[in-house]
Amino acid sequence: MKGMEYFLQKVNEDVRPESAFLRAKAFLLQPSRHSGLNLYDHLSAVLSRILNERPDSVVDVLETLSSDVKRSSLQHRQGTLRDQPETPPGLALAQEQIGLFLQRGGGDAEFNNELVETPLPNVAELAFLLQQAGVTLGTEETQQVFMALKQLVDTQPLQHCRLWGKVLGTRGSYLVAEVEFREGEDEDGNKEEEEEEEGDGSEARVNHEDGVGQEMMDPLPNSSDRHPPVVPREQNGSGTNKLSYFVCSKPGRPWVRLPPVTPAQITVARQVHHLLTGRLDAPVVTYPPFPGNEANFLRAQIARISAGTHVSPLGFYQFGEKEEEDTAQEGIEENPDFEGIPVSQLSKSLSTWVHHKQHILPQGRCVWVNLTQKPEEDLEEEGEEGEEEEKEEEPDEPEVGPPLLTPLSEDAEVNGTPPWTVRVSSSLIPQFAIAVLRSILWPGAYAISTGRKFENFYIGWGQKFEGEGYTPLVPPPPKHEQPRGPEITASFDPTVDEEQVLQAVLDSHRAAQEEPEELEAEEEEEEGEDD
Repeated sequence: MKGMEYFLQKVNEDVRPESAFLRAKAFLLQPSRHSGLNLYDHLSAVLSRILNERPDSVVDVLETLSSDVKRSSLQHRQGTLRDQPETPPGLALAQEQIGLFLQRGGGDAEFNNELVETPLPNVAELAFLLQQAGVTLGTEETQQVFMALKQLVDTQPLQHCRLWGKVLGTRGSYLVAEVEFREGEDEDGNKEEEEEEEGDGSEARVNHEDGVGQEMMDPLPNSSDRHPPVVPREQNGSGTNKLSYFVCSKPGRPWVRLPPVTPAQITVARQVHHLLTGRLDAPVVTYPPFPGNEANFLRAQIARISAGTHVSPLGFYQFGEKEEEDTAQEGIEENPDFEGIPVSQLSKSLSTWVHHKQHILPQGRCVWVNLTQKPEEDLEEEGEEGEEEEKEEEPDEPEVGPPLLTPLSEDAEVNGTPPWTVRVSSSLIPQFAIAVLRSILWPGAYAISTGRKFENFYIGWGQKFEGEGYTPLVPPPPKHEQPRGPEITASFDPTVDEEQVLQAVLDSHRAAQEEPEELEAEEEEEEGEDD
């Protein structure tokens, strides 16, 4: 009260009212040395809250309102005293997924065109069939995945799109979409091939320049170890790279295209067991060393799973117009006359199911390539010496795998157990049941069929069942850098006494070799005198 009386007294002393108002406002705007607040802003905030809320008995709750306003203004100024509240994960995910539910454009004509021309798969129908087989992603996640695939189809020039499955990880999972681009519109794949070709040419130029600079230097020693030749990868649109794959960690997050797979990556992936982490750029620490990161490892596992578990009812696919020898490893097409196989037959015999994906050979490719046969350009540069060496090398025997449309009844067993189990989704209502095929070799791989429809789906950890405990490979013993022998083997320096003894032994051996020579010379002289 004394402060207010002093303030009013100062105001009354000033004759001009404008000057008194400015002085009063300046006084109210003075910040506190402890909190940094000023009374003018605080009273304005309190009055604004009173006018907005209009509580009863304002005089009684004035102190409480003042404390709440002051406390709320101090929360953002506490610094290290209290951490700022982080955004909840649910809110962050909702902000990412809100774009999936925003309707773009409108109109009945556009709606009808999308129904006819879009390659978007019917995920709702797939989820309904999988639910009967005992596999489900949940109603909410299924709808989110449906919208995420629509976003992918709207942003990419795709001819075909399918939900391949879901690969689980230790810190996150991957939703996998199997796509096929329209003809001539796969720009990313063409850029990757061009970059690989440019990289090979640049390396050759660098090596050539280094060789020119080393002409005046001593030649480097040649290694006797011969590394195996690098198996070239299959081109986009053929073999293991016939289709492309996009992945995302959560619906609403951006889709990322996986790189093409190489034979070396498939070969190493067959020898190791590695759980995915959910980060595409994570390193893959294994032995043998894997040539790539987690994105490459995921792509290799997808190729292996697809080649081993993508099956269809017998007769759904047929060979094309070409001869069967040419198409046994290349092309098949849908049979327009296929009428479907009854569920009762599909659930009793594995011979009614066939593989419609090409088998991956031990070389890591679907089509075998002869590594001993060199291109004609290299043979012309090497000349006669290269031709003689090529004649000495024996050509490798071509690897042959099972042809397309091979029945599942011919698959190898796993520890005496068939690699597949087949059943009916419901024995209580068999007239509406579907046939469910489950893979034992790749746990998490399913195939379902009803009428003329069938689907393949995978949900699992991306690991193969070997039938026995996994034992990591042991690194090979280190090789010797130089051949061993007395001429190059290092030894301890002898002492002075040992050197004297060794010198005496050498002198005695030398004297013993010189005595027979002197005797022969004397005998020759005596024979000459007698003559």
